[in-house]
Amino acid sequence: MSPRERRARPSDVDEICAALPETELGTSWGDVPTWKVPTGPKGKGFVLYRPPGKTAIDPGTGEPYDDLLVIITPTEVEKAALVEDDTTPFFTIPHFDNYAAVLVQQSRLGETTRDELSEIITDAWAKAAPKKLVRAHLEADRG
Repeated sequence: MSPRERRARPSDVDEICAALPETELGTSWGDVPTWKVPTGPKGKGFVLYRPPGKTAIDPGTGEPYDDLLVIITPTEVEKAALVEDDTTPFFTIPHFDNYAAVLVQQSRLGETTRDELSEIITDAWAKAAPKKLVRAHLEADRG
């Protein structure tokens, strides 16, 4: 397996988020660790480390998930594509109906590649980031 096809790991989430322009790890919804863009008080969350809660129950154990990430998706179409693809670990819950975001257990990130995870997180960043910043980042990647 080439480095580009390497299985994703939980540590990749912070590495990918931190490498994107003008991001910071802050908090939202009180004290929920959240990657935001741009830095500062106007930052919008694009990846959240969701704490265990009664709206996200593991059907196998009946217990709240304790390792969930919430990743914003550009639209409901992208959300549906990820959730409906049985080859990915992404899912949703009724709490997120009509909200463009997917959930994934950190313990299941290895079911996708680091490149796939990077693409999904970059799309989340682009949805939350100022459009001028997104254009500059995409142009720099092409250059």
